[in-house]
Amino acid sequence: MTWIDHEGNVLYDNQYDAKKMDNHANRKEFKEALTDGKGESTRYSSTLTTKSLYLAQRLDNGTVIRLSVTQHSLLLLYIRMFQPFALIIILAITLSIWVARYTAKRIVAPLNDLDLDQPLKNEAYDEISPLLRRIDHHQKALSKQEALLNQKKEEFDTIISKIKEGIILLDAKCQVISINDAAQQLFQTDQTCLGKNILKLTMDFSFNKWLKSGLDGQKQERIIHFDKESYKVLIRPILFEGNVTGLVILLFDVTEQLQNEQLRHEFTANVSHELKTPLHVISGYSEMLASGMVSSEDTPHFAGKIYKESKRMVQLVEDIIKLSHLDEIDQVPMETLDVYAIAKNVLDSLSTKASQRQIRLHLTGQSTMMFGDPALIHSILYNICDNAITYNRDKGSVEVTITSNKKDVFLAIKDTGLGIPKEEQNRIFERFYRVDKSRSKKVGGTGLGLSIVKHALKLHNATIQVQSQENIGTQMLLTFHK
Repeated sequence: MTWIDHEGNVLYDNQYDAKKMDNHANRKEFKEALTDGKGESTRYSSTLTTKSLYLAQRLDNGTVIRLSVTQHSLLLLYIRMFQPFALIIILAITLSIWVARYTAKRIVAPLNDLDLDQPLKNEAYDEISPLLRRIDHHQKALSKQEALLNQKKEEFDTIISKIKEGIILLDAKCQVISINDAAQQLFQTDQTCLGKNILKLTMDFSFNKWLKSGLDGQKQERIIHFDKESYKVLIRPILFEGNVTGLVILLFDVTEQLQNEQLRHEFTANVSHELKTPLHVISGYSEMLASGMVSSEDTPHFAGKIYKESKRMVQLVEDIIKLSHLDEIDQVPMETLDVYAIAKNVLDSLSTKASQRQIRLHLTGQSTMMFGDPALIHSILYNICDNAITYNRDKGSVEVTITSNKKDVFLAIKDTGLGIPKEEQNRIFERFYRVDKSRSKKVGGTGLGLSIVKHALKLHNATIQVQSQENIGTQMLLTFHK
């Protein structure tokens, strides 16, 4: 409310200092009030976005009373209300977040503390009891399955660890899943190779090609060589629902098998050669006798040649049969025998042959009992002593010494013969092998005697050692278990 005199000066204002207010003589509502007794006007403020309504009334004394009302725009109201509303909203959101987190924490805390290994021992909400019972049921089922799988794995590992053949299991990426002891020794590795690619264990590049063929579903069978040993490699794909999910690699030691095959080939060739020579001699002399080219005086000589070669053939065939028999058997019936008596019998049977070259035979020892096959023991001693006489020097000697202890029996056969070169001592037990081929041809023999000795000793689980010096002599040391 504003009180204005007739000149427009402000006498009083209930909101502002009247002295500081401008003259209102030019205001529309004031002018209308002076002339008409009453005036009104409306003014807008674009800066304040407000509308002011004025109503003026002239008094009897000529002064004017003016009333004013200010109306604010909605925009200004919104602007003025924004800050408190924003503050309220921020506080509400902050409070809601805090309350939500606090509430969630209190709700989730018992769930976080659940012992899933023992679900039924948890003290939580009743609402989750059915869930805990199901978890306990599945937990027990999984534990049983895990225990069963571990048991099967232990059984599998135990089985394959005892197998002498190498076994390797690979996944579809050729990474090692399982490998037994035999394969570890073969590839010079250990359990640290699990999870690694198999190609890191071998430098054989052809192995990679075999593995690719195996992953394509093709069975592979190859021979691989490790130093002096040979192994047959079998690669078999593991199929699941028609897809290859891995490979099984089996490694079989075929070193002895390949060596035996080679020996059989050599043996066949040697037999053919050994039989062909006396057959040619017999055929030649027989042809001369049949054609009448031999005089009556020379007939006994030619007949003797034929008899000698035929006897050699018979001996060769008998030795081959004996050796083949020894190859086929793994054990022989054994009995308690006196090895001293057998040795004496052998030397007696060879005494005539030895006396022809004035070779002295001597047996040292006493009656010694052991377990063995009498015929094979006789064959062993006969072949060794026969060689000791055959390859001895005239007026030489052959000494047989028998000793024993609580467990073993020892036989030493020593001669004063030509001796065996060191580089050939490991080969004298090979079939048809002769150290001095020219001398062997003169003295005869089949070249199978020491091979028979080797096989007969093997059947007795016995050993033989050769000690020899050229031009001094040879000593054979035999060890038998009682």
